[in-house]
Order: sequence, then structure tokens, then C-alpha cells
Amino acid sequence: MRDHRDPYPWRLGPSGQRWLDRLVVAFLLLLAAGHALSGQLPHAVFTVVEVLPLLWRRRHAWPVFLVVAAASAAQAVVVAEPTVGQLAFPVAVYSVARWSPRWQGVTALLVGYAGALVAAVRWLVGFGAADLTPGNLAPYTVTIGAIVTAAWALGFAAQERERYVASLVARAEQAERMAEREVELAARDERSRIAREMHDVVAHGLSVIVVQADGARYAAAKDPDVAVGTLETISAAGREALTEMRRLLGLLREGDTGVTPQPGLDDVSHLVDEARAAGMRVSADLPAHAPAVPDGVALAAYRIVQEALTNVRKHAGPDARVDVRVAVDRGVAVDVRDDGRGAAAPADGRGLGLVGMRERAAVHGGVLEAGPAPGGGFAVSARLPL
Repeated sequence: MRDHRDPYPWRLGPSGQRWLDRLVVAFLLLLAAGHALSGQLPHAVFTVVEVLPLLWRRRHAWPVFLVVAAASAAQAVVVAEPTVGQLAFPVAVYSVARWSPRWQGVTALLVGYAGALVAAVRWLVGFGAADLTPGNLAPYTVTIGAIVTAAWALGFAAQERERYVASLVARAEQAERMAEREVELAARDERSRIAREMHDVVAHGLSVIVVQADGARYAAAKDPDVAVGTLETISAAGREALTEMRRLLGLLREGDTGVTPQPGLDDVSHLVDEARAAGMRVSADLPAHAPAVPDGVALAAYRIVQEALTNVRKHAGPDARVDVRVAVDRGVAVDVRDDGRGAAAPADGRGLGLVGMRERAAVHGGVLEAGPAPGGGFAVSARLPL
């Protein structure tokens, strides 16, 4: 049975092809037995010599044709009448046109035309024709030539069809490989995007919780009321981080779209309030009413501010002051600068924050610069075009 995944049209398998060739040869040899039974031994011998090579016509079409053509030429010298073996000649021509290079097929066709003329003359002589005039030769020559032409045309058409189908299959396979590559690249981009989101959410949420927990531990002994307020901030930060984590994990879960409102420019003020509640000295210059910007750009700006504040909290040291500025004109400008020791803080080599911020900016055709600020501290500056 044919595999339903096979891109080629139905055709005989190798075993079926061998049995078809054997049946053709056996049938022709069975007809040749009539020559032997009627005492025409040379006819029978030439038939066997012409027919047997057809068993190898698929793999060795050109050598088989040469053997059949040579046997047919020798037969024209020895035998004056048609034989069953001459049916092998159009089969050999078909085989050359089907499986051999183009020049061999054309050569076989021309040899067939020459053989048609020779056979017409020899048969007329064998039948006792008294006058070999063009009027006598034409019907035989045209008939035999038409048989040769039909055999060659069928083989040529089959070869062209196979080449056409092979080209279609090759293009389809190439298109499939390209589609798989595009899916792979899209999946890789999506994994990178989710990794950035998870890093920002986890790093920001945990940094707030750690700072607040440390403050609550020291404040609990002196002022329990401060500790209670700090614990409320920790609880709110944890719930917010869990909410965003559920949204991100929902994107990875089959059947769950994980669609919830994405944070944007309006939510930057919440980051500032959260940082102030954690004890950070923050001054902010934010748009009073954030203008409409694409959701992706707004999310990127929010995440850059979030990660920058997280880095200040982790590296700037105590009593650091940070300035946050977000402006929208022909693009979104984000500037976060602190006066702490972030530039001098030792790095553990495992941080992904700056890499993630640069990737976010690059996705939207923007640029991000981060490094030591003049006069001390650390500065992050991003420009996202609209």
C-alpha cells in the first residue's frame, strides 16, 4: 500500500516494476514460440535476443537500446519478414526517452526513423514487391515511424512529468523547512520575551519584599506600628508579583490565553509610589496624562523603569536618591538616574537586567544606554520611537 505521507503520485514499487517487466518479456517470448513451432528458427532466435534485454531496461536503458537496435539491424540482414521480437524496439525507445539523458532519447528517435525506412524496404523485398517506389515505401515507413514517435513521446512526457513532480516536492519541502524555521524563531523570540517578563516581575517583586522585610525586622523592636505597615507593603508586592506570574504562566499553559491588562505608562506612577513606600528617595517627572502610545512600547517603557528601580534598590546602597523621568514626544524617553554607588558595586556575572532592558528597546527599534553617570551614580537612558 502507498504511504499517505508520500508526496509523489501513485506508482509501482520496485517489486511491482520487476514483475511488470517479467510479464512483458514472458508475453513476447510466448508469442515467439509460434516462430519455433512453425519452423522459423532464425525468427525465434532473434526474438529472444531482442526481448530478453528488456529485463534491464529501467536501470540500463541506453545499453539495452543499443543491444536491441543492433539485433534488429542484424535481423534485417538475415530475416526478410517481420518478427515478434521487433516489438521490443519501441519498448526500448520508450525506456531511453523515459530514464536516459535527453541526447540519448533524441538519438534513439533518429535511429528509430532510420530503422523504419530500413524495415519498410526489407519487408517489401520479403513480401516480393516488384517495384520499391515512394508510393510503396511511404505507408510502411510512416506507420513504423509513427509507432517509434509515439513510444518516444510517451517516454519523454513521463520523464518531464517526473521532473515536474520532483520540483514541486522539492519546493514544498523547502517551504515546509522555512515554515518550521519561522516557527522555531518565533518560539525562541517568545521564550526570550517571557524570560524578560519573568525576570522583571520576580526581580522587582523580590527586591521590594527583601528591602521591606529588612526594614520590618529592625523596626519591629522599636515601633511595631511601622512593622505592620511594612508587612502590608510586603503583602501587596507579593500579591502583585503573583498576579503577573500567573499571567505569564498562563501564556505557557495550553488552552489559557493569559490575557490580562498589561501595565503601561499610567502605571509608572505606581512603581514610584512603591519605591517611596520601600524607603527610597525618589523624584519623578511623569506625564500628567499619558498620551496614547502602542501597548508594546508602553509595556517596554514600564519594564525599563521597573528594572532600573530594582537595580537601584539592589546596588545603589542606602540613602541613594533616584530621579525618574518619562516623556512622550515623537517617541518615549525614559531616564532613571541615581547618585549611589551602583557603578562601583561588584557584579556577580549572573545579572540579566541590563541585557533584558536593551532587548526590550531593540524590539521596538529603540536604543538604551546604561552606565556610570557623570559625578557619580548610575544612569539608564532609553529612547523608544513611535
